[in-house]
Amino acid sequence: MNDLLLLGILFLAVALGWWLGRHGEKRLRLAWDPSSALPSQYYRGLNFLLDGSQDSAIDAFTQALEVNSETFDTHIALGNVLRKRGEVERAIRIHQNLLARPSLPVGQLHLAHLELARDYISAGLFDRAERLLLDLVSESGRHRRVARRHLLEIYEAQRDWQAARDVADALQTKRSLLRGSSPVADEVGQPVPVLLAHYCCEQANDALERNDFAAARSHLNQALKYDRGSVRATLQLGELELKSGNPAKAAKILKNINDQDSDFVPASVELLRQSLVAIGRREELQRYLEACFQANPSTPLVLAIAEEIRDTQGAEEAKAFLRESLSAKPSLRGLAMLMRLHNAAEAGDDEYLQIDIIKRLVEARSTYRCFHCGFKGQQLHWYCPGCKHWGTVRDQGTTGEFVRA
Repeated sequence: MNDLLLLGILFLAVALGWWLGRHGEKRLRLAWDPSSALPSQYYRGLNFLLDGSQDSAIDAFTQALEVNSETFDTHIALGNVLRKRGEVERAIRIHQNLLARPSLPVGQLHLAHLELARDYISAGLFDRAERLLLDLVSESGRHRRVARRHLLEIYEAQRDWQAARDVADALQTKRSLLRGSSPVADEVGQPVPVLLAHYCCEQANDALERNDFAAARSHLNQALKYDRGSVRATLQLGELELKSGNPAKAAKILKNINDQDSDFVPASVELLRQSLVAIGRREELQRYLEACFQANPSTPLVLAIAEEIRDTQGAEEAKAFLRESLSAKPSLRGLAMLMRLHNAAEAGDDEYLQIDIIKRLVEARSTYRCFHCGFKGQQLHWYCPGCKHWGTVRDQGTTGEFVRA
């Protein structure tokens, strides 16, 4: 039903486009002019639409609508609708047909280039899309920034992080001595410094795979220059220093995460624990986590503190801490951990079965969620598989979800 309504709208759009193309520059005639009658393809399209042959209707409408500057917007709209419906091949044909009309104004040809590039991206034809977008970058001032944003999509998909950095650097606004730099108003997409920081982190990962610690450290330091609040860069830099035999430096770096984004403190606990143990200062960890919890309480921090108490003071002390925490702020993960701390001797057969069931139910729940698109998963992704945003996935038990997680 929705497709039929959509095609009905397209039917009216094509009719309007045809009329504009035929009469756009003429005054309305009172007498009937037989030469202005709708073409036969238009009636064929209407018949196909009424018969439910949507694909044939689209083809007929496209053939009925001649291409000129007056009908250009209708062709663009039709191609975009087809792309969104997944009819990428048809969208490509429509936009290619526009580019075959060199008589169109340059601005309209550039827009057709942009829409065709979007078609190619949807079809996974990245090399073709890249060529079109690079042409737009060099020739079209109006579409240059949008073309560069689409180039970022391509290079991210291809994992060409240096190319992505080069394009993102070109997107950086020029810094004014008086006003500094500021993002472009109404630009779609994440802030460029955020993107650049993640690209540097990806390059650092590639360098670590080659055991090139110096290059990795350079990339991560550059990431923090682009975005001082990059938790990912700080985590990776702390891990790098720990692997490099600098645990004291690693611990100092990792504690910066609480100032960057306290929701990610739990993600740093294991690395921080290893660093403090290596320098004989493990007792600092519990105090640090408790201070973080006082400032920003969350379920993951409760679990981290309980684990530290269990490892350093014993299960009974950890259970006492969890009972107190759960009384104040109930959480399923906290309850599951409390039950896991009971040994088989403390629980009868029925209670042990209940513990196992709750444990499995908690493990089946999604721990992480993208706060941009709602994607849920069991692990932390720096690049959301759903909306393709960077750094938007976090533990659901952090700010705003403490009671329920």
